[in-house]
Amino acid sequence: MESSDIGDDGTPKYHQLNPETMSDDAKQKDRDFRKKLNRDAREVVSDSIHKKVKLIVHRPDYGYESEQEYISLSKELMPVVREIARKTLPLLEHEISSEFARNQFYGSKFQADSVAYRDFRYFAKKRPPTESASLAVGLRVDESTSMSAFGRLEAAKRAVIAVYEFCQMCHIPILIYGDTADASKQEQMSIYAYTDFDKTDAHDRFRLMGIRARSNNRDGMALRIMADRLAGSLQQTKLLISISDGQPKAMDDYTGNYAIKDMQQTIAEYERKGITFLAAAIGQDKEVINQIYGNEKFLDITNLTEFPAKLVRIIARYL
Repeated sequence: MESSDIGDDGTPKYHQLNPETMSDDAKQKDRDFRKKLNRDAREVVSDSIHKKVKLIVHRPDYGYESEQEYISLSKELMPVVREIARKTLPLLEHEISSEFARNQFYGSKFQADSVAYRDFRYFAKKRPPTESASLAVGLRVDESTSMSAFGRLEAAKRAVIAVYEFCQMCHIPILIYGDTADASKQEQMSIYAYTDFDKTDAHDRFRLMGIRARSNNRDGMALRIMADRLAGSLQQTKLLISISDGQPKAMDDYTGNYAIKDMQQTIAEYERKGITFLAAAIGQDKEVINQIYGNEKFLDITNLTEFPAKLVRIIARYL
């Protein structure tokens, strides 16, 4: 279980959870939620080029080893994340809307033009500040085989931890999914729902340690599923960041210009629905990723050590 207290060095305090304590009702709810994610994902791609791809959405589990890995990776990250959050939170807490709600019986601003209606609603008053940030964040993690090279996988995990903890501190809804393709003939596309704002769990941070280098990558399908999830959120700003080290490539022919065109069409479609896309390129195919997303959406991550803090600061700019 997670303690509500955080140590002086910024490290969360934990004690071991016995997974057997989960009630039958909780287990059933978890199964129902996983089924819903599968239904929704399949519905989203039903009118796309991916409609015949066999898809499974997983809700990864966690164990004692996941907890230990998380604590180890997060220990040196937390002071940096806490400092960024410390500077960000006052801006959120003291945010005051400049909009006035009209036609009030009392308020701080008299509206002379309302007197003609003779309903005594002659005043306007400022709307109250929002209790939480008007931002929702989606983080897509490429779990292709090549992520195992040159420390990319650990860099991605560290970045995901930093973003997750920052969003928790600032009360920002966070969606973190990983994906891979061609796990088997029966599972041509795999989505791993590590965190989801429709079912928050304090132990989601441990699920994140399930991020792996697995197989191929069908990027357009993953982006479509995540973008659709974000589009349904109530927040004003919806930011979707893709962490990837290479260009799309999956069986049988999802590669080259065909895959690039699918990604670009998906991005354009969901930009019209209010989604802002960013691509964090951490591998050898940076030029191709830049071509797909465009200069304004492209983040060239050369220094993997600085990646977590850089990503958190970028997200903070959207608040």
